Amino acid sequence: MSSPKESSPNKAEIGAVIEGIESYRSRAANLAEPLIGTPNEDLLATLWEAERALKNAIRALQRGQKLAKS
Repeated sequence: MSSPKESSPNKAEIGAVIEGIESYRSRAANLAEPLIGTPNEDLLATLWEAERALKNAIRALQRGQKLAKS
């Protein structure tokens, strides 16, 4: 098993994860948009909730990216 220092992610790796999550966040938002004003309020709310969770994940990773070594 490797030590934490050896397996510590770098800024570029974290950036790649951020990009992937941002792509999924955008897709969730795009799925939600056409549902505004339709009877699918439960689905709309669920998609917005997922989008918010992904935004929070991005923010957490950005904080980690600032702490990571290059």
